[in-house]
Amino acid sequence: MALDGDNMARQSGVKSIRALERGLDVLLAIRASGGEGRSLNALHQHLGLSKATLLRLLQTLASRRLVWRRLADGVWLPGAAGAGAPDRVCRIAEIASPLLVELSAQVVWPSVIAIPRFDHMEIIETNGQVARFDFAALGPVGAKLSYLHTATGRAYLSACADAERDAIIARLTPPDGTAQQREQIDAIIAQTRQRGWSTRLPHHPWSDRDRQTVLRDGKNSIAVAVNGENGPIAAINITWPARRAVVEEVALRHLSSLQGIAARIGTLVVG
Repeated sequence: MALDGDNMARQSGVKSIRALERGLDVLLAIRASGGEGRSLNALHQHLGLSKATLLRLLQTLASRRLVWRRLADGVWLPGAAGAGAPDRVCRIAEIASPLLVELSAQVVWPSVIAIPRFDHMEIIETNGQVARFDFAALGPVGAKLSYLHTATGRAYLSACADAERDAIIARLTPPDGTAQQREQIDAIIAQTRQRGWSTRLPHHPWSDRDRQTVLRDGKNSIAVAVNGENGPIAAINITWPARRAVVEEVALRHLSSLQGIAARIGTLVVG
């Protein structure tokens, strides 16, 4: 009769490696969480290991890309090198996360990266925790951003194929939307495509989840698309207090850094 690993070890007198067992327990617990991940405290409660021990194990697993830590909330998630490929969203976030740390060292203001959904963009990672600016508590992960009223949404909308863009705008058009208002959107997209980056300005009259927030929050943003093999897969921004700098000044100082990070994310996702 075949013997399982534990029985074979006992019968052969070979002792298991406790540190390895603990590391595998941590890895399996994170994998079992699916796309939700587990915080350090959740792992502590689930496994009964001290947080100091968990941190050493997590850092070891992270060094082999078996797990990674999301900047936005500190949650640990399965890495690209683990069994079973991570879903596309998790892969983009994992790739973007360390590059957002790098971006925060180059640009004083915080950033988010967001992916397209049916009628909005969804934030999947932010370096707001690294930047530590209370004015711009960006996120959280899963937050929905407008295609029409945020720089992030406009960056994606301007980079995607005509058919996709028309379908998105059709979903967002209110019953009383006019042809003139559609022309305003087209003009914003044309301007964005011409210069290669987006902003929140000018404002557009159609209302959705973000219009009133954008009008009131005292912030401004620029953003660029993250391009994959067959077109845009995400968009990444920089956000700052509008009173601290004008759009053109931030673009002059930081656009090249933002574009460089976006290009590297796209290249790594394709690779």
